[in-house]
Amino acid sequence: MRIWFKLWKNNHLINDTVITNDSEDTRTHKIFHALEQVCYEFDLSKPIWLDSTIGEFKRHGKARFYQDNFVETIDFDFLEIHVIEE
Repeated sequence: MRIWFKLWKNNHLINDTVITNDSEDTRTHKIFHALEQVCYEFDLSKPIWLDSTIGEFKRHGKARFYQDNFVETIDFDFLEIHVIEE
């Protein structure tokens, strides 16, 4: 599985990375582990999965984490997660 994470601010991509996980873990665990890894790499607090975020991710394999998803104040507009390869 390959997951692309992107940080956006003022309609500009300010940082991105692709996390690859070829383990035998479940899809959900792979996504959670990748999110933990990218939060460490980007020095972010872990976002909260709101119902709207979960629904968007289930429908499109892509979701955006806005300020509402974070406990701390963020200095970007949103973090986007996108599954690019299962």
